[in-house]
Amino acid sequence: MRTLCSSTLIGEVLLLLFAALVAMRLTDVSTATIWAVSGPAMVLCILLCGALSRPGAVTVGWALQIGLIASGFILPTMFVLGAVFAGLWWSSVHYGRKIDEIKAARAAQTA
Repeated sequence: MRTLCSSTLIGEVLLLLFAALVAMRLTDVSTATIWAVSGPAMVLCILLCGALSRPGAVTVGWALQIGLIASGFILPTMFVLGAVFAGLWWSSVHYGRKIDEIKAARAAQTA
């Protein structure tokens, strides 16, 4: 699960970076405000990559997805892109857990 979820989170870092750059040009929101929100969100994505094995990390990931979708109120394209990444997050968690179960079953068979 960690590999799939980490890949999604790194993709979100790039999405947040480029969305912040676009928002600076297309919205009336101040540059400081955009980076005050986008910067910590990008750092959270990176830190979450390392914390995925801890309890509650997936829940924090879901909160991040909600925030990403909510950023559509500033930059409307983010409604769509946030929904796409929320779908990717769901897929990463769902199929990542299945892969982990299969790996555990195979390890139990060989042991």
